[in-house]
Amino acid sequence: MVFRKLLGALGVGGPSVDTVLHTSPAVPGGQLAGQVRLRGGTTDADIERITLDLVARVEAEGQDGEAEGTVVFDRVTVGGGFRLAKDEERTVDFRTALPWETPVTQLHGQHLGVVLGVRTELAVSGAKDKGDLDPLQVEPLPVQEAVLEAFGQLGYAFTSADLELGRIGHTGQRLPFYQEIELTPPPRYAGAMSQIEVTFLATAEGMEVVLEADKRGGLFSGGHDALTRFTVTHHQVAGTDWNAEVESWVEQLIGHRAGYHADPYGASYGHGPSGHGSDGHHGGKHHSGPGTGAVVAGVAAGAAVGVVGGMVAAEIVDEIGDAFEDADDGDEGGED
Repeated sequence: MVFRKLLGALGVGGPSVDTVLHTSPAVPGGQLAGQVRLRGGTTDADIERITLDLVARVEAEGQDGEAEGTVVFDRVTVGGGFRLAKDEERTVDFRTALPWETPVTQLHGQHLGVVLGVRTELAVSGAKDKGDLDPLQVEPLPVQEAVLEAFGQLGYAFTSADLELGRIGHTGQRLPFYQEIELTPPPRYAGAMSQIEVTFLATAEGMEVVLEADKRGGLFSGGHDALTRFTVTHHQVAGTDWNAEVESWVEQLIGHRAGYHADPYGASYGHGPSGHGSDGHHGGKHHSGPGTGAVVAGVAAGAAVGVVGGMVAAEIVDEIGDAFEDADDGDEGGED
C-alpha cells in the first residue's frame, strides 16, 4: 500500500487525460468547444481542477540573436472538484471563447507554419499533474481573409508567418506577442520595397491592420522601415472593394500618395494616428528572417493553393511535435 501511494505521487498508475477538440479549425474570437476524457488509474483520485492553456510557439529577439519559446496566452478552468474512481471513465464538456488576437494558422486549408496548441492540465490531489497537448488550427475572420485575398490578387506572394514576442506601441494589442505575415511585393513595387509585413489586431468591433515595409534605399539615401496602420470593421467585408482599399494602403505606406508624410524615423501614417513606437519598428523590434512558416514559401497570400512541393503536411506534423515536446514536464505520459 505504501509503495502504491508512492507510485501515485510520482504519477505512475494515476488517471490519464485526453482532450478532443470539436471546433477545428476555429476562428479568432470564436468558440472553442471540445471534451476532456478522463480515465481512472489504479486507485481512486481526487481531481482538483482541469485547466486548458492556449499555448503558442513565439520568437523573441535579444542581444544574442533570435530565440524561440512557448507562451501561454490564455487559461481557463473547465472542471474539477470531484473524485475519479479506479478505472472510471468520465467526460467533461467545455466551451470557451478564443481571444480575438489569436493568430491564424491556416488559409484555405494551407498551413502557414504558425504553431498553436491546447494544453490540458489535470491537477490531482497528492500526485504529479497529468497533461495532454493538442494542436490548435485557426482560420482567418472574413475581414482578415478579404485583406489577404486582396494582397494575393494584387500579385503579392506569401513568404512566411511567425509570432513575435513584444508589443506594437499605441495600439489596442492585448496579447504579449503579435503575428507577422510576410509578403513579397509584385514587380511594380520591387524597386520601392523588398517585403511587406501584415499584422492583424482584432477586436469584437473590427481590427487594426498594421503594415510594415522594408523600403529600399536610393542612390543618395539608405533603406529604412515604413510603418502605417488602418482600422476596419467586421461589417465592411461585403461592401468594400478590397483590392482598391489594399492598394491605397500600400501606396500610402511607401509614399506614393500626396497625403503621405514621413517622420524622421521612417514611420508613415495612414487613417488615424500611427500604431507604432517612435523608433520606426514594432515595439522597438527589427525584422527577423523567414521563420518556421517558410515551408510554404512562394504561395500567393490570397490564392487557394495546394501543398508546396509536398513539404507542408510532413513538416507541420513534425514541427508541432518538436515545438511542444518540452512545453511542460506534466505532458509526459499523460495521453490516453
